[in-house]
Amino acid sequence: MSSEASSAWGEVDAYIADRLIGADADLDSALAANAAAGLPAIDVSPPQGKLLHLLARSIGAKRILEVGALGGYSTIWLARALPEGGRLVTLELEQKHADVAAANLARAGLASRVEIRVGAALDTLPKLAAEAAGPFDLAFIDADKPNNANYFAWALMLARPGSLIIVDNVVREGSVLAGTDADAAGARALFEAIAAEPRVTATAIQTVGSKGWDGFAIAIVNG
Repeated sequence: MSSEASSAWGEVDAYIADRLIGADADLDSALAANAAAGLPAIDVSPPQGKLLHLLARSIGAKRILEVGALGGYSTIWLARALPEGGRLVTLELEQKHADVAAANLARAGLASRVEIRVGAALDTLPKLAAEAAGPFDLAFIDADKPNNANYFAWALMLARPGSLIIVDNVVREGSVLAGTDADAAGARALFEAIAAEPRVTATAIQTVGSKGWDGFAIAIVNG
């Protein structure tokens, strides 16, 4: 991509955020806290966060599963979509990240809606299943990319007919086609897993913006 194109993508994202999202002290504080703690700046963009929020609201999600909390930026967007009594369970590998996320959620007044579980998600997800923690109405997967197909399989297991499963970073600047790194291979494995799964109907959308060229996979669990 040209530097001019990527700069324009970011400028358009800023325009969208200014017109349709506006200033948000809690979200801005979360990003500032993440940066101060040295967390990587890999959160979804504000327009992407609001998309997640709108999707959760559109299906009336009462229970949400997130794989990959980082500092809780996307968690805030999703938790805000929950109705009274709704619940979000977010999984985070790193205790440091979970601590930052917990502080950000508390500052946003959302701590009572969110449970953060720390540890490898492939260890935590079977525990959620054993606890009958589901079904979840929406699952958002944004963690280590080589395990995306495994996370998708668990999200499906913990879903119900009509649930949405959303996976971030599936295009990876086009490297999904022939990239040789583990993340690109993980993206292809996810597409293969979704394509072979008769219990879902799915698509993927390429995105450009302040986060570069990437995309989401979105699947609905069939009735």
